[in-house]
Amino acid sequence: MSEASVRAFFAEHAPDVSLIDQGVSTATVAEAAAALGVEPARIAKTLSLRVGETVVLVCARGDARLSNGKAKAALGAKPRMLGGHEVEELTGHPVGGVCPFGLPTPLPVYCDVSLKDFATVFPAAGSRTTSVELTPDRLAALTGATWVDMCTLPDAIAE
Repeated sequence: MSEASVRAFFAEHAPDVSLIDQGVSTATVAEAAAALGVEPARIAKTLSLRVGETVVLVCARGDARLSNGKAKAALGAKPRMLGGHEVEELTGHPVGGVCPFGLPTPLPVYCDVSLKDFATVFPAAGSRTTSVELTPDRLAALTGATWVDMCTLPDAIAE
């Protein structure tokens, strides 16, 4: 059902976008990058977070890490990752296929500025084998996302 809701979302909002089904697992950043033949950073991972009583989705580049301090500043409180059972219940998508498209109920979506390092990125598309290719700005526009700076990149992590 999850992939179907994503297909329906794109049919309505962006009929020019086609789902890419690799036929192999793209559930992790490394698997998705290998299946799509791109660097892991170009995978747009979607994090499911609880901030107080609100659930939000954050899209970030594949090699970025959520910075607790930056996330708290951007969201107004310290976020907590959702458990796997909560993720599917609230997003309608299985872990490994979570994306900001075709949600059963609207959730606030945030795009980390780290995505802007690439001309196109590859978010999941509702299943563990599907994704789409979008510009970061189109990803944000389609999902009504707010741009934020709440992640740390690998070079900054090593410093």
